[in-house]
Amino acid sequence: MATVLTRPAAGTVQCFGRKKTAVAVAYTKPGRGLIKVNGVPIELIRPEILRLKAVAKGLVAYFQKYVDEAAKKEVKDIFSRYDRTLLVADPRRCEPKKFGGRGARARFQKSYR
Repeated sequence: MATVLTRPAAGTVQCFGRKKTAVAVAYTKPGRGLIKVNGVPIELIRPEILRLKAVAKGLVAYFQKYVDEAAKKEVKDIFSRYDRTLLVADPRRCEPKKFGGRGARARFQKSYR
């Protein structure tokens, strides 16, 4: 008897994207093919790099939930080779100001006479 392979029914996938303190939520479910980020259709999102980030993270989340681990790793590697920032958050933050100067590193000018 032949074994029939069936794919699991695709359900919903939710993924998050962060930049500094902002968080965007993308929620996908079976339906008409609309993708929304924070309730806004993805076609309206500007700049284009943010649209690409949303789609990239959504694809990786889908592969993690509904497809095998090897396929997820392969998709992740492809995105990482293209642009690592599509999947990884930027950890840079503003450095706090310290005393003795106008900013974080700048010091007030010193005079000896």
